[in-house]
Amino acid sequence: MLKNKINSTQDGPPSDVERIKTESNYLRGTLAETLADPMSAGIPDDDNRLMKFHGSYLQDNRDLRNERQRQKLEPAYQFMVRVRAPGGIASSEQWLAMDRVACKYANGSIRLTTRQSFQLHGILKWNMKANIQEINKALMDTLAACGDVNRNVMCNPNPYQSEVHTEVYEWSQKLSEHLSPQTKAYHEIWLDGEKVVDSLDNDEETEPIYGPVYLPRKFKIGIAVPPSNDVDVFSQDLGLIAIYENGNLQGFNIAVGGGMGMTHGDTETYPQLARVIGFSPVDKIIDVAEKIMTIQRDYGNRSVRKNARFKYTIDARGLDWLLDELTDRIGWKLEEARSYQFDHNGDRYGWVKGNNDKWHFTLFVQNGRIQDLDEYLLMTGLREIAKIHLGDFRLTANQNLIIGNIPDQKKHQIEELIKEYGLTDGKSHSALRRNSMACVSLPTCGLAMAEAERYLPSLLEKIELLLDDAGLRDEEIVIRMSGCPNGCSRPALGEIGFIGKAPGKYNLYLGAGFSGDRLNKLYRENIGEKEILDELKPIIDHYAKERFEDEHFGDFVIRAGYVKAVHSGLDFHK
Repeated sequence: MLKNKINSTQDGPPSDVERIKTESNYLRGTLAETLADPMSAGIPDDDNRLMKFHGSYLQDNRDLRNERQRQKLEPAYQFMVRVRAPGGIASSEQWLAMDRVACKYANGSIRLTTRQSFQLHGILKWNMKANIQEINKALMDTLAACGDVNRNVMCNPNPYQSEVHTEVYEWSQKLSEHLSPQTKAYHEIWLDGEKVVDSLDNDEETEPIYGPVYLPRKFKIGIAVPPSNDVDVFSQDLGLIAIYENGNLQGFNIAVGGGMGMTHGDTETYPQLARVIGFSPVDKIIDVAEKIMTIQRDYGNRSVRKNARFKYTIDARGLDWLLDELTDRIGWKLEEARSYQFDHNGDRYGWVKGNNDKWHFTLFVQNGRIQDLDEYLLMTGLREIAKIHLGDFRLTANQNLIIGNIPDQKKHQIEELIKEYGLTDGKSHSALRRNSMACVSLPTCGLAMAEAERYLPSLLEKIELLLDDAGLRDEEIVIRMSGCPNGCSRPALGEIGFIGKAPGKYNLYLGAGFSGDRLNKLYRENIGEKEILDELKPIIDHYAKERFEDEHFGDFVIRAGYVKAVHSGLDFHK
């Protein structure tokens, strides 16, 4: 039945990636043989496609690419490995494990991702297996951190209401576990597990939710707890908005069809905000999530991958179709959506005491990069804290870090280490910088068209001067930069957004909602730094002089006529 449904919904012949998945024998392919081949540091493209399901991408150092070509050497191949952390929570032991493998096998740094995962860069092929085995020993894994499956389930870290977070976090764990691929390939290839399936004709192994060809594209789930929209819940394929009444979790509003990626110049692709379609009681949310994902499995576009995300499936058929299909699969109708309100999508920095009488400290981590610099030993400081910390580490969706659940008797000791290593909550930085995000981009990302992580800090210095001149240094403005239109840093939700177009050139977008409930709009195309500053200065000055009380920058640029409000992804290019 699954095979027939998939075939009946094709807009053309299956893409080459569908062939690779079909022939992969449940994600095995020839990965085991390829990884053992000492002749190259790289792997064939078919195997690289499968590697994504195992949480890794083959990359090369693009800073060295031209020189190695001149020397007739193969590219400086290396692997990125992404480690899942459902809800963004890791124990101190797990933090130390990530620190250890980052220094032992990777480039000596840890990247906190915008999906609350760990990311390691610079791992050589011959170290991949040992690296993943050490991660597994810490009770973490990389399975489904990438690929055409459900990705890491995001969850509000919520240091203010610890008991609220605990309950919602447990649902993020349950969802992550329930929607994980069941293939034994991961254990066979990386953990020396016993081989289960010898051929494609063997029926011993199945994927009860995904089927043999998995999903048409990646699928993302995020859970928000109002009034904080720090997970950018409307950017998710499936967004869950926790509804509490009288202090008790009643269930979740269901939002569907979000996604930030697009392709430059292709109006058939666009970022999209998820739309709320109803409410599910808490005890039914696992089944609802599964059935929504299977609708995408059965009806998503398997011919054209750039149109394969859930948002396009919904837009092609309509919300009424989706609701009818969902009702048919779950056997009941979603209830009317409950009321809720978001007022921000950023983090709240510094010390706060939770309702469980334990302390939390939120660190500002610029672009999520944990590393030691000459003047700032961030990685060492966190390592020393992890050695004595009795609580947990919480990765935020804004690439920051919460040292969480600190008991009173440990607070002073951790506070002293924070001071000793100069770990910062960002108070000395501008509000703009504290609300900034950038993707990794160059030199490792193969999709990057322009710099992001390495460039945004210096651009911020120049924009901060404009804000200082206008008296706006402490004004909260969300700014985001991506090196390509794939949108990993969710730039379409920046009040000021940059998407790379070419080396040193960016499209400038304005007007997103401060709480993540409105997309921004293209303002200027393909401009460099001087033009960026020349364009922003008069707008910032205008905002300083004529904004209403408590009016956010994104709202102002729409009211002042710089851009029109974008109400849906379909309006994005108009």
